[in-house]
Amino acid sequence: MSDQFDNDAYSKETRLIYGRSHSEKWDYSHHVIPPISSSATYRLDSAQRGAQGFIDFAHTSDQPKHKEPIYIYDRLGEPNKDILEENLAFAEGGDKAVTFSTGMAAISAIFGVLLKTGDEIIAHRTLYGCTYSLLTTWYPRYGIDVQFINLHMIDALASAITPKTRVIFFETPVNPTMTLIDIAAITALVRDLNRVREEHEHIRVVVDNTFATPFCQRPMELGADFVMHSLTKGIGGFGTDMGGVIVSPQNYYDMLLLYRKDYGGVLATKSAWPILVYGLPTLSLRVKREIESAMKVAAFLEQHPMVKEVNYPGLESFPQHELARKQMRDFDGNFAPGTLMYFTLKSASPQQSRDLGERFINYTADNAYTITLAVSLGHLRTLIEHPGSMTHSAIPAEEQVKRGLDPGGVRLSIGIEHPDDIIRDLSAAFDHLAKG
Repeated sequence: MSDQFDNDAYSKETRLIYGRSHSEKWDYSHHVIPPISSSATYRLDSAQRGAQGFIDFAHTSDQPKHKEPIYIYDRLGEPNKDILEENLAFAEGGDKAVTFSTGMAAISAIFGVLLKTGDEIIAHRTLYGCTYSLLTTWYPRYGIDVQFINLHMIDALASAITPKTRVIFFETPVNPTMTLIDIAAITALVRDLNRVREEHEHIRVVVDNTFATPFCQRPMELGADFVMHSLTKGIGGFGTDMGGVIVSPQNYYDMLLLYRKDYGGVLATKSAWPILVYGLPTLSLRVKREIESAMKVAAFLEQHPMVKEVNYPGLESFPQHELARKQMRDFDGNFAPGTLMYFTLKSASPQQSRDLGERFINYTADNAYTITLAVSLGHLRTLIEHPGSMTHSAIPAEEQVKRGLDPGGVRLSIGIEHPDDIIRDLSAAFDHLAKG
């Protein structure tokens, strides 16, 4: 069977289902679905073959393009992960992908590869709480500086960059506020600056694309150097397995493999397999349905008299709607504003806002059929959470406000339920608040 993976006659959606007709990572041409690998170690035919396997590892640039791998030990590589990585790189339009045990392991890896003592990261002022904790708790110990700035302001970024700056990192849409960062504007600025820097001093742009997924947005097409995902979220899709990935240029592939081997944050085979077989192939189908529902839910929230503001890129009232239409596009070029939204309730004070948000969420947790109080996102089920006290609790309360988080803000990740049922449960929660 010929390899149709890179044949443009077929859509990207279809190619994410089939991957390669044959992969050098594993010949499964007689299986409809790739078989799951359950071995942590691999039999070697001779000492010489074992020695060659260790020589080949993390030296891929020295090998022929289609060289069959020699598998030795799961931490170095195994077929399910390798096939998944081929498909993830294809989805994002990158050269290579390396998977990790979690999204945080992936973030740690790319920073570990790009940074050393004395270097500096510039990050957007609002980040996922665990990423913020990584940058503020651990990196100062390693002598790596971190600047948090508002990356919506390109002039501010230009002023903040120093000779020590090596990485610019951000999420877009931002977790949880759903504001957008202009990827093309930032990468254009960095490209100009890198022209007058030595190669080893170049600044790299790293984008967390977890919220959008590659279905809605592909940062490398807009100039980003690296893309990361928590595979636990939209790509995995079913909420059953943790994972992370870095999509990178070819010349960083070996370093990422070496980092994963030495630090040990390896994606489990039994987690790679469902993401390969269930998650990525159904990504387009799931996200299309979720976007349709998200548009209806966001429109309902926007019109509700108890709602102060709804941040959803698909709404024309969204302050960055034009940027969203330019930047968030599906595989066919259609507008794809994603599956998450962030809304706040009308209140007289920050404390009242927090109280209302918590009451709304608590009522939903106890009474809603289609909405589940849980962290994470990109799930088949609609998930609700209170970022201020949950996913972003690592950020001090006063800092949350400075970084654009409302004390009572509610994050909603839309699943595949019928949108009228989601709206029914939201309406019941509003009715409960109205009764006092």
